[in-house]
Amino acid sequence: MSPALTIPTSELSWRFSRSSGPGGQHVNTSDSRVELSWNVADSTALSDDQRLMLVTRLGRRLIAGVITVTASERRSQLRNREIALAKLSDLVLEGLAPEAAARRATKPTRSSKRRHRVVKEQRAATKRQRKRPFDE
Repeated sequence: MSPALTIPTSELSWRFSRSSGPGGQHVNTSDSRVELSWNVADSTALSDDQRLMLVTRLGRRLIAGVITVTASERRSQLRNREIALAKLSDLVLEGLAPEAAARRATKPTRSSKRRHRVVKEQRAATKRQRKRPFDE
């Protein structure tokens, strides 16, 4: 997964089925679709803080504490296994990433307001010049 977190392979469970996409429609069909599951709630690789963070951030993706990713993009089961591992890795890294700094609201500066107003006046003058002169 990452240098800080390594999930033991004994905690990963794999399921294979026929793919509806590439590799699943030819005569000698193979089980190229891969489903990778990892039980976050019972994992020994996570500390209590990491587990809590993952459960709160990935709450919608978890079903009974288990996160599942699928891959059926490639014809080969091996490639789909690699893709599933990468997807799981990305999800876990995203779930364990530190919080982003809160955005501080700012106001436009006086000079930026002035520049904005000058540009608007120039644009309005350009449009005024395009009008037809009034017949008097």
